[in-house]
Amino acid sequence: MRPLKFSPKQRRVLTWWRSASPDRGYDAILCDGAVRSGKTLCTGLSFFCWAMTCFAGKTFALCGKSVPGVRRNLWQELRPLLGELGFQVQERLSQHRIDVALGGRRNTFYLFGGLDERSAALVQGITLAGALLDEAALMPRSFVEQVCARCSVEGSRLWFSCNPESPAHWFYQEWVRKAAEKNVLRLSFTMRDNPGLSQETIRRYEAMFQGAFYRRFILGEWTAAEGLVYDFFGPELVREVPEDLSGPWYISCDYGTVNPTSMGLWGRKDGVWYRTAEFYYDSRRERRQKTDGEYARDLEKLAGGRDIRGVVVDPSAASFLELLRRNGWPVLRAKNDVLSGIRTTAELLRAGKMVICSPCRDAIREFGLYRWDSASAGGDRVVKEHDHAMDDIRYFAATVAAKPGGNFFAGSVEREIP
Repeated sequence: MRPLKFSPKQRRVLTWWRSASPDRGYDAILCDGAVRSGKTLCTGLSFFCWAMTCFAGKTFALCGKSVPGVRRNLWQELRPLLGELGFQVQERLSQHRIDVALGGRRNTFYLFGGLDERSAALVQGITLAGALLDEAALMPRSFVEQVCARCSVEGSRLWFSCNPESPAHWFYQEWVRKAAEKNVLRLSFTMRDNPGLSQETIRRYEAMFQGAFYRRFILGEWTAAEGLVYDFFGPELVREVPEDLSGPWYISCDYGTVNPTSMGLWGRKDGVWYRTAEFYYDSRRERRQKTDGEYARDLEKLAGGRDIRGVVVDPSAASFLELLRRNGWPVLRAKNDVLSGIRTTAELLRAGKMVICSPCRDAIREFGLYRWDSASAGGDRVVKEHDHAMDDIRYFAATVAAKPGGNFFAGSVEREIP
């Protein structure tokens, strides 16, 4: 068996439910804080050890934003460790079910995804002896509350883990702030609570974030976003178009009728994506709206005869998407989660894996104007102006550049990536 090393905080998570622990009186545990701080592994291991020690013949829930996300982010790392500890595991993939045996006891664990408000219906009717909710702050409130309500077996307990978000987030307001009221053991983690991280790795992660995301994902604070969204971006990050840039080529598009339309041409060289040229049209400024057909011709001109691998478009631009398909363009529906996309874009830019070139004047202008909405009372919001090139860049980052095939994987943003 491989040697395991746990920090004092991780050992507290592993043992809080045991009869000899001073924390045994709590009904739930909540582990929040920095990325890569060791929360997920120790909460998962603690959950399975508790379930298999205290119950037999019962049903439990493993929850994430999606079922594939639970398998990738939690179960994939946990399963071999459980095997080394003597747990016998049988997976029933079609049923999203895992049967576990240990020392004559058998229990069933179902995997659930809390993707949106409809997800609460997935757990209705089930009776649970306990639940683990990984990345709980990414799930809708209705789903989390429904899972909690299903834990009605005597002695049932809850495990939560998450990275911080805005202090206006419902999970912070209802669970983090009310931890004592709800009899929840809250433990806040930093990367230094993970003995598996080297100092070099910690420094690399510290360099990936800035502003509010640095305070959240490195310092582990629930803090509001304010000021410029990309406050690190400046002239020193703008480059000339590289020579011998041969692709592959993509175009990203934020489509507008009354609002501006922005398109960017992207090519890759030595693992770096360059936004080499752009099209930007403001119908208000020009006092004339363009048709879908005119924008399609503008896109063709931007492509300049290159072999375009894909055109990444906001999925809400249904008529424009359909016209591009009919014209033979390989269309990709953009991933449009704003906060996740902003985090991914910031990481790619700071890592030098995505570069804005000097001909992209409107994009460079918007980087200096794109701001968080300080008047928003409901959490992180961006001001909906000067955001059109910002949106097409975000679409490209989330849909193409952050994928393994794009030579970069944004593992420190929300960990569930469909």
